[in-house]
Amino acid sequence: MMGLIFAKLWSLFCNQEHKVIIVGLDNAGKTTILYQFLMNEVVHTSPTIGSNVEEIVVKNTHFLMWDIGGQESLRSSWNTYYSNTEFIILVVDSIDRERLAITKEELYRMLAHEDLRKAAVLIFANKQDMKGCMTAAEISKYLTLSSIKDHPWHIQSCCALTGEGLCQGLEWMTSRIGLVLAKN
Repeated sequence: MMGLIFAKLWSLFCNQEHKVIIVGLDNAGKTTILYQFLMNEVVHTSPTIGSNVEEIVVKNTHFLMWDIGGQESLRSSWNTYYSNTEFIILVVDSIDRERLAITKEELYRMLAHEDLRKAAVLIFANKQDMKGCMTAAEISKYLTLSSIKDHPWHIQSCCALTGEGLCQGLEWMTSRIGLVLAKN
């Protein structure tokens, strides 16, 4: 028993990598968020064809983050990235009311996938700096997040350009890691 506890504690403090996929529709701000995490600055981005991958370290926790292109033609290949994913970051463009139904459809398609059955979900309600944007509460209601019972989830307002709200999302993810280890 003591060895098991020690092993769990050891894995908690070691440089274990946690796989994260960053998904969302095109122009939601996925790549901008990834590079805010990495360099704490805004980089000029163009539409992602395929994926970008970077390692982000938060409080000795290593996240391997896969930023996956969100154009319609690429969404069907998202599932090739699902294996061993611990966290899904869904980036929502809080201005894009017209396509929120597509975001909802993609979210529930992902949650139904066998390879993501243990994944926790962080939803970033991005572009909160824009006039007329939907609040995190409005997005949560539209996406019916309260109906998600088999995945831990959290919605966080953010602005990828300023970085506002991003740290709180990462903190939620790091807090989940201790809970995941305690359950296993």
